[in-house]
Amino acid sequence: MRHSNVNPWLEASKQPCSRRIPAQARLVPAGRVWGGVQGTYRFTMDKIISNGEPEVPTIMFFTGHSIVSLKNGDQLFGTDTGTIDLPPGKGGFASLITFTGGTGSMANATGQIRLRGDFNPVEGTTSGDYLGEVCTAQ
Repeated sequence: MRHSNVNPWLEASKQPCSRRIPAQARLVPAGRVWGGVQGTYRFTMDKIISNGEPEVPTIMFFTGHSIVSLKNGDQLFGTDTGTIDLPPGKGGFASLITFTGGTGSMANATGQIRLRGDFNPVEGTTSGDYLGEVCTAQ
């Protein structure tokens, strides 16, 4: 196995959602990633649920799926879990992406990255950094 540490940046903007999911879960950002993993990124939120704490009602838990299309054309697939602070909250988010394979050289990819950043609901954008590891067969 080859392990690649990643320590880069991501930017994404909201994209149209083509799936029938609840209105509050229609966050479908797409953008680019750079650093250890370079390419374009698309995330689809599948579920969003309340955290159950009345003191912080704007913070929600979410799950979803990501596809990173690398510069060489290969794709990396991931399952996302995390939290996001929705309006009128402060807009922060944190996510863990667990890689579940892909195409080409990423067909058997494993590993995780941890993301943290900001969500701007007015502009429909997210930005942040990530740290983690992608493992592929040699």
